[in-house]
Amino acid sequence: MPLVCGVDSSTQSCKVVIRDAETGALVREGRAPHPDGSEVDPAAWAHALDAALAGAGGLGDVAALAVGAQQHGMVVLDDAGAVIRPALLWNDTRSAQAAAELVAELGGGDPVAGAPAWAQAVGTVPTAAFTVTKLRWLAEHEPDAARRVAAVCLPHDWLTWRLGGGAPTAASPGEIGALFTDRGDASGTGYWSPFTGEYRLDLLERGLGHRARLPEVLAPTARAGETPAGVALGPGTGDNAAAALGVGARPGDVVVSIGTSGTVFAVAEQPTADPSGTVAGFADASGRFLPLVCTLNAARVLDAACRILGVDHEELARLALSAPAGADGLVLVPYLEGERTPNRPESTGALHGLNLKNATPAHFARAAVEGLLCGLADGLDALIGQKVAVSRVLLVGGGSRSEALRRIAPALFGMPVVAAPPGEYVADGAARQAAWVLAGGSEPPAWAVGGGTCFEADPTPAVRERYAEVRAMTARRLGA
Repeated sequence: MPLVCGVDSSTQSCKVVIRDAETGALVREGRAPHPDGSEVDPAAWAHALDAALAGAGGLGDVAALAVGAQQHGMVVLDDAGAVIRPALLWNDTRSAQAAAELVAELGGGDPVAGAPAWAQAVGTVPTAAFTVTKLRWLAEHEPDAARRVAAVCLPHDWLTWRLGGGAPTAASPGEIGALFTDRGDASGTGYWSPFTGEYRLDLLERGLGHRARLPEVLAPTARAGETPAGVALGPGTGDNAAAALGVGARPGDVVVSIGTSGTVFAVAEQPTADPSGTVAGFADASGRFLPLVCTLNAARVLDAACRILGVDHEELARLALSAPAGADGLVLVPYLEGERTPNRPESTGALHGLNLKNATPAHFARAAVEGLLCGLADGLDALIGQKVAVSRVLLVGGGSRSEALRRIAPALFGMPVVAAPPGEYVADGAARQAAWVLAGGSEPPAWAVGGGTCFEADPTPAVRERYAEVRAMTARRLGA
């Protein structure tokens, strides 16, 4: 049976899985860490990928490979194919002002008019996460570097290009070679339209100040070349689109992924254009669409709560479940790294309602879990507001292993949730795409995915209402 390799080059690490192309059975795997920070030399991703592949036993018996990676990151190349500066990642908020300027400009100087103009153009309203805003920041703050930019790509594009031998070497200096991407990742740049399937070069130029070479957008089963050893390369995709493939999401499924960031996304048959900017109208990796809401603050909120209380995650969950719903009025607005949704890149976290009754570790633990989940519940509401069909909610990601999160989520979401079995769903989705490239056809191979555990709870709308009250209060304090 042929084997396929899936890569998840995430913010924190690189994971590799090697699976049977027909059944999806796991054969072996490997991983390696990435450096911390929101600005990273792409060479670090390459070194981590090499180490993870070595840990997985290499590619000697692998027929095809695809890369899933963190979205939005700005990788800029000169005309010789060399990386000009470290990549700015999705969670780097220095381009927040650039985003505001770009939104206003498309509205003729009016940000209110600019937001729907962007939504109609590319399905999204730019925030600091999007590539186009990082290019504007580069043009304004590092103009010499910006003038040298001959090509712009994303983390997964760059890794696929390197695997295919496109990176400059002593044997072939001064050549960029072919760059490839897919609909899913291209739709997160701010200059590719899911409505037309084409780049908006005018928007690229608005960000960078000039036009540059962009990766060719491939169909889901197209090949992005092959490695020097003959391993076929799939087009790859962004991490959320890969996770949708990995978990086997279909139209009507909403995936809530709790990792470094929190994402709420659905597989949809039609594109969306939310003028508020809350829902990003992305494409997916299957030819459909992936309306998505992203929060900057997710699993790290639980990590921070553990540090504050001096406990591990298991004890944090026990504490949270021992406190009443609503934590007796204690609310944590968990904007520990600023926030993307709502768009408050300069905000900080806020703890409100502290009194003698709720000044306990259990109440704080409950407030941390509820604050994280309330932000994601807002995202679910926003998808429903865009007429996205919701028949099932799936919890994935490292944070979803928290027992407290699993049991409290259905009360805040107002519907049952299915906690998917622990797994590397981004890497699995990339592997499934690689298998699809080998097999062809209109749909990816039907790999079996574990059913997970369903959790139900009575809805607690009062908790959502109290959270919304405090969230609005912090917005007024910041003038947002």
